[in-house]
Amino acid sequence: MARAAHPRRALLAAPALLATAGRRAAAQDFPSRPVSIVVASPAGGGTDFSARLVSEPLAQRLGVPVVVENRPGGNGSLGLIHVARARPDGHTLAVGYSGTMTGRPAVEGVGDLDPQRDFAPVAQITSTPQAMMCHPSVPARTMAEFIAHAKAHPGQLNYASAGNGSLHHLGTELLKRRAGIDLAHIPYRGTGETISDLLAGRVQFYMNSPPPVLPFLRDGRLRPLATTGRERHPALPDAPSLGELGFDDFPVDVWYALYAPARTPQPALDRLARELRAVLAEDAVRRRAEDAGTFVRHTDAAAVAARLKRETEGWVELVRAVGIKPD
Repeated sequence: MARAAHPRRALLAAPALLATAGRRAAAQDFPSRPVSIVVASPAGGGTDFSARLVSEPLAQRLGVPVVVENRPGGNGSLGLIHVARARPDGHTLAVGYSGTMTGRPAVEGVGDLDPQRDFAPVAQITSTPQAMMCHPSVPARTMAEFIAHAKAHPGQLNYASAGNGSLHHLGTELLKRRAGIDLAHIPYRGTGETISDLLAGRVQFYMNSPPPVLPFLRDGRLRPLATTGRERHPALPDAPSLGELGFDDFPVDVWYALYAPARTPQPALDRLARELRAVLAEDAVRRRAEDAGTFVRHTDAAAVAARLKRETEGWVELVRAVGIKPD
């Protein structure tokens, strides 16, 4: 015959049981109100585009409004901190940019925000290969010729980035290390200012996603050297991929994923993941992404978590090897 539970133990266990039951009921009721997707940058950028790409079709599948909320500031950290500290019930989410989620922690370390600790990945949304280009004043039409020219003129060529710890910065430092060249880093705060100086020849090398620079690459004011990834970019079919050129494992594609706060109940995460996967399989969503120069690249939560860990560790190794310091 089973022994009855001690009354004191039963009383002590009751609050925990009630809390567990409450979380389970809340998860089963998800979503019970509008869902907010926070973007830690102003409207119009790649993070904002990826959030808005999925917000409307996700709302249709969830049956509640899905609102994109721009919360820029703190070099991309303020909006993410807001989500990390939100109630972990699936109603407050973030779209995270890979530069902020992997590059920034490698340079600045973790304190108030640790992407691997503070978030539960839902799925990857998009990925955008980067184009590597130079100003026509550089006598190089291929990546091999550019590397040869840079070796012959160490430290005399400037490269632009979106700031210390950005993928433009870390990616070019990785190229420098792999190719054995020396380029001077010129950080900028905005794409418009960067492209203006690149067109004027004040900087000679730049890496960015194709859409903002395609007109200049096509009319000859800038010269494409290569694109990142293993396959050629359809918008630049004559530019070889770094994979073709023998630069394997070059993790500078910009990618975006959807995240919930850590400790979000698994049933809510599962519902979000299931509906997001269906959204990303829609032809209209894929076409809209491709029209903007990016690509739907769905991977599940486990793959996102593994990529966060792998790329952060790789950037930490690079930061230590070349002595990159926080601003």
